[in-house]
Amino acid sequence: MNAPASDMDYRSTIRAAALTFLERHQGEHLGDQGQFIERTINHLVDSFQADKALALRLTCEALGDLAEINVRQQIDIKASKSDAVVITDPVRGCTWSVPVHLIYEHLIAAGRATRITPAT
Repeated sequence: MNAPASDMDYRSTIRAAALTFLERHQGEHLGDQGQFIERTINHLVDSFQADKALALRLTCEALGDLAEINVRQQIDIKASKSDAVVITDPVRGCTWSVPVHLIYEHLIAAGRATRITPAT
């Protein structure tokens, strides 16, 4: 009777590790989702000796979790200023103040943003 519970604990642990890896490294693979998935699978296989098929399945499940996490953050316009954007995550109860120069440096200047030209 302990085997199924133990298996679920193992799967939960590996899935949590996949989600943590995805959260930590998502900014490194903005243009190549396949490489991002493969890197996560390799991490699970190497670090946890997970079977590759299981690692793929749990990585896909963790990607779904990550998608839910990534859409819940919001900009708090009232708290933001001209030099800092305030981002909130109501589920986690977290708030961050991000200097605009860092947004420019890490997203815009690095080519990770879409340029929007003014309408004429």
